Amino acid sequence: MTSMTLHRLRAVAGRPAAAPLASLAAGIAGAAYLWGTDPHQHGHWLPRCPLNWATGLLCPACGATRMVYDLMHGDLTAAFHDNRLLLIASPVGLYLWVRWVVEGLRGRSYHPRLHPRGQIAVLAVALAWGVVRNAV
Repeated sequence: MTSMTLHRLRAVAGRPAAAPLASLAAGIAGAAYLWGTDPHQHGHWLPRCPLNWATGLLCPACGATRMVYDLMHGDLTAAFHDNRLLLIASPVGLYLWVRWVVEGLRGRSYHPRLHPRGQIAVLAVALAWGVVRNAV
């Protein structure tokens, strides 16, 4: 690569909208693949949860791929069955991601901060959810 090309790549990568738009492109590509690939069936190429693979236990996020598939196909009941907590928390994550994209397009960086007590609360809820999921 020439030095001019590297300079242009660095300039684009340094823009606040670069990462949010890249995540949007990756999300669209992933959704396009997932649309036609039922994760409830075997024989597809979708990653398996490393914790589940190693221990057989469900992590707090296990079922997320199936949940997204079910949401994309309009089956809210199945999505709720796949991962209740993640489904309920999804609007918060979606809000943060949309805000990240909007701020990036406005030329500003967005770095939400979570107080240490909030971090502890999130981890405690995730841990409790992991225990509850595996106890049932």
